[in-house]
Amino acid sequence: MPQAVRRKGWSRKQKRLGIIVGLGVVLTLAAGLVLTALRDQIVFFYSPTEVVSRGVQPGQAIRLGGLVKEGSWQREGQANTFIVTDGATEIVAHYNGILPDLFREGQGVVAEGAVGADGSFDANNVLAKHDEKYVPREVVEALKAQGEWRPEAGNP
Repeated sequence: MPQAVRRKGWSRKQKRLGIIVGLGVVLTLAAGLVLTALRDQIVFFYSPTEVVSRGVQPGQAIRLGGLVKEGSWQREGQANTFIVTDGATEIVAHYNGILPDLFREGQGVVAEGAVGADGSFDANNVLAKHDEKYVPREVVEALKAQGEWRPEAGNP
C-alpha cells in the first residue's frame, strides 16, 4: 500500500497568511514611527509653561493656548500685544491684524504662530471663545493641571 507523498514547503494558504502577517507588521511599524515623529505636533496647543519647559525653538510653528491676562492687551492700529498665561508662566504675544470680535482679557485664547528669538510669540492667527462662558477644553485641562482653574471664569 503506497503512502501519501508529503509535500515539502508551504502550502498556498500558509504563504498567503505569511504575506498578510508580514504586511500587518510593516504597517504597524510604519504607523508607530509616524506617530512617534509627530507626537509633539499632535497636541492642539502648548500652554506657556509647556513652551518654556519643552524649549520650543524660535521659528517653530505651534499653537499657544491660555488666558489673556487682565490689563495686558494693547492695541495700536492693527498691531496688538497681549499676554497669554496659564497662571504659572506668561508669554507676550504679538498679532498684526483684526482680532476676533469675541477676543477679551481674562478669556481663553489659542494663537497660531511661532516663538520669536526674544521669547515672545508672533501670532499669525488668533482664535477666541464663542460665548461669554466658553474656554477651550484643553485650556481648562492645562489650567487645572497648574492648579489655576477658576470655574467662574468659564464652562467648557
